[in-house]
Amino acid sequence: MKPSSDLGITYARLVAVAVLAGPAAGCRNEQAPGQPNLAATRPSTMSATSSAPTSMPVWHRPRFADHRADRVRMVERQIAHPGDGRDPVRDEAVLEAVRNVPRHLFVRPGDLPSAHDDGPLPIGYGQTISQPYIVALMTEALKLTPGAKVLEIGTGSGYQAAVLAELTPHVYSIEIVKPLAEQAAARLKRLGYHTVAVREGDGYYGWPEAAPFDGIIVTCAAGHLPPPLWEQLKPGGRIVIPIGGFLQTQRLTVLTKTTDGKRQSEVVTLCAFVPMTGQIQK
Repeated sequence: MKPSSDLGITYARLVAVAVLAGPAAGCRNEQAPGQPNLAATRPSTMSATSSAPTSMPVWHRPRFADHRADRVRMVERQIAHPGDGRDPVRDEAVLEAVRNVPRHLFVRPGDLPSAHDDGPLPIGYGQTISQPYIVALMTEALKLTPGAKVLEIGTGSGYQAAVLAELTPHVYSIEIVKPLAEQAAARLKRLGYHTVAVREGDGYYGWPEAAPFDGIIVTCAAGHLPPPLWEQLKPGGRIVIPIGGFLQTQRLTVLTKTTDGKRQSEVVTLCAFVPMTGQIQK
């Protein structure tokens, strides 16, 4: 089987399922079939620019009844108990976050029947929404604490950012493809994820004015860790990043900054992501 060029799929799925194919059309005119149940949440008391409090933060998280059963089944069969050799995701906060975020509202209308399948889906501009399992795996690897500040490199459709927003109100996300950045920002706002800050830009440089971060998640493959991201990570913080070249075996890696600034590295699994673009290619 040829290597996958889809964003966000574990190596186990490369040998277990067929590679998704077909042109990636844009989703500029996407219509979301369903509305958030705002009555199920409390009004926001914090913004994405607030500093992390010392007590448990309280913030607005929308709730969606549509396709809830599909999400519960997706989490049970693909993430909590994958049953195909993949390590299960055990962090209940992460599992509940994936149960709550309406994945079907982050895919193109034509892909709705496949929204909860065990694989990535194209979202246009050569990018995809990642496989549900790897979204959960990478989120768990961050080990976010309540009130943590997290930076995402590669907003895509906004799905990963929404999952992160279930765990902390301090989510910053950068997307280098301008139309995707605009669409994701509008989608997150429309769906009620008001604590996510999105900007267009080259993720290589991070978001210095919002730094330092407790966690950084990179949803595209890089040949090396961009130095600015390491500089913007707090001591004790973690970066989750696929390391490797495009169409090569990549290693989903967790880099931890020790209290004295040294680097600890752990490979979580093999994976296949589309490459980071911009400065890192020069």
